[in-house]
Amino acid sequence: MLELRPNCECCDRDLPADAADARICSFECTFCASCADGVLQGRCPNCGGELVTRPRRPADRLARFPASTTRVLRPGGCTGPT
Repeated sequence: MLELRPNCECCDRDLPADAADARICSFECTFCASCADGVLQGRCPNCGGELVTRPRRPADRLARFPASTTRVLRPGGCTGPT
């Protein structure tokens, strides 16, 4: 099950579980659309994988399977794809 991390790893922008502009790679690294499409050019700076729109969990399922509250940040932010 996806963690649905609460923030962009680059800029620390809040990304609630229902955020339409959240992007993830296959390892669930999480970024906002602005960082993903801008400086990262659609590639995860951690693994080099493709960044895609993060699925949104239905509200009735969030109560039973809540999103993560653990914030993850890249030291020094993001400088571009690997």
